[in-house]
Amino acid sequence: MKSINEQANPSGILSADFSSAITAFTSITGDRLAYRQFGSGEPVLLYNRFRGVMDTWDPLFLDSLALHHHVVVFDYPGVGSSEGTLPIDLEEVGNAGVQLMESLGHPRFHIGGWSYGGLVAQVVMFGHKDKVLKSILIGCNPPGKNEVPMEKLFGMVALKPSYDLEDETILFFGPDSDKSRQAAKASHDRITARVNPDLIPSDPEVYKRYQDGMMGFALDKEDLRGQFKDLETPSLVISGDHDISFSVKNWVPLFQQAPGMQQITFHAAGHGPHHQYPELVAQYIHAFLHHA
Repeated sequence: MKSINEQANPSGILSADFSSAITAFTSITGDRLAYRQFGSGEPVLLYNRFRGVMDTWDPLFLDSLALHHHVVVFDYPGVGSSEGTLPIDLEEVGNAGVQLMESLGHPRFHIGGWSYGGLVAQVVMFGHKDKVLKSILIGCNPPGKNEVPMEKLFGMVALKPSYDLEDETILFFGPDSDKSRQAAKASHDRITARVNPDLIPSDPEVYKRYQDGMMGFALDKEDLRGQFKDLETPSLVISGDHDISFSVKNWVPLFQQAPGMQQITFHAAGHGPHHQYPELVAQYIHAFLHHA
C-alpha cells in the first residue's frame, strides 16, 4: 500500500504546505529515497524520530513551519517509503539528508531534528559546518555521557509494534496534565488521518540499527560534546519539562559552555513539545531562524 500522497511518477514540485505535498523520490544514496518539500523561504531539513516516517510528523506543525520556510522531510534509507537499509552510523544517516538538500539546489540550509533525529542533526551540525546555517534540536540528548538516563517506561512503550493514543500520550506528552492529554488527542487525530501504519518500522532488527546508532552517539568518540564550546552554528534546544526519554536536565551542563545555544522548555510537556504546541513551536523556530 502506498503512502497517502505517493505518486506513480512524482515530480518533486514544491507545494504550499505539507498537506498538499506529494512524495517524490531520488536515487542519490544508491537506493530510492522518499522525500517531500513544501512551503517557501529559507530551506529547513528535518530529521525524524525513532521509527518515524514522513506522516508521523504532526501536519499542523509542518504546515505552520511552512508558512515562512521551505521545508524538506524524508524517510531514512530502509524506513517508510525509502529503499535500502538504515545505517548504524549516524553520520551516514545525516549525509543522506545533506545529499538530498544538495540535489535540490540548497548548498546551505537550516536543519532540525526530533529525538533520534536530533542526535543525527547534531552529527550533521558538527560535520558540515560550511553547510548548516542554524539547527533546531527537539526532544533529544547532547552527545556523550549524560546524567539522567532514559526512563524504563519509555523503552517498554517505544518498542511496541504499534502505538495507540495512550502509548503516544505516554511517549510524547505529559500524561499527568489534562491539557497535555487534550493536545495528544488532537495531534493523534491529525496524524492518524494521514499516516499509513504499514510504513512505520516494526522489525526488531531495524530497532537495533536505530539503537546502535544512538549508542555510538553516547560514546562520542569524536568528542562532539567538547566541541560545543567552539561551535559558531546557532542552536535552539526545545524540550518538555518531563521528557521520559531524553531529559532536558542533560543540557544544563552545556549551557554555559556553548555560546551559540538557546533553550526553550515547555511546562507539563514531554518528548514531543512541537506536537503539543505545534503552532507556537513553529513560531519560536521562525523567530530563531530569522534573528540575525
